[in-house]
Amino acid sequence: MSTYTQILYQVVFGSKRCANFLTERNQDELFKYMAGVLRNKKCFTYIVGGHINHVHLLFSLHPKQSLSGLVSDVKKASEIMMLKHKTSFLRFTGWQVGYGAFTYSIASKEGLIRYVENQKEHHRRVSFREELIGFLKQHGVEYNEKYLFV
Repeated sequence: MSTYTQILYQVVFGSKRCANFLTERNQDELFKYMAGVLRNKKCFTYIVGGHINHVHLLFSLHPKQSLSGLVSDVKKASEIMMLKHKTSFLRFTGWQVGYGAFTYSIASKEGLIRYVENQKEHHRRVSFREELIGFLKQHGVEYNEKYLFV
C-alpha cells in the first residue's frame, strides 16, 4: 500500500523579540522564497503570508518530511536569504526559537487562505501575541507565556 495523507498545517513564527522587519517592499520576496523552500521539500503550499514581524505557512506536509525538520529548514534558508539581501531586510535580527503548528481539516483551506491573505487588516485589531495565544487556546495547547517569543 502507498502512503496517503491529507493534513493541512498552519505554521506560525515570528522574528526575535518580535522585531518589525516586514514591509510592503520586502514581504513578497520572503514569502515567495519560503514557498520555494516548501516546494523543494515536496510540500504542497497553499499560501505563505504574514505581517510586520511574523509569518504564516499554510501547506500539506509531504509524508517523508518531519514537521520540526521542515520548519527548521525553512527558517534557516530564509534567514540566510535575508542576511544575503540585508539592505532589503535591515531590521531582521533572526527568527524566534520556536513556532506554533496547527492542523486543520481540508474543508478549512479556503477560510485559512483568506485569513492569511488578510493579515494586514487582521492586525489592525489584534497583535501577533494575541493572535498566537488565541491559536494555542483554540487548539488546546498548553504553553508558558514566558517562552512564547524567545
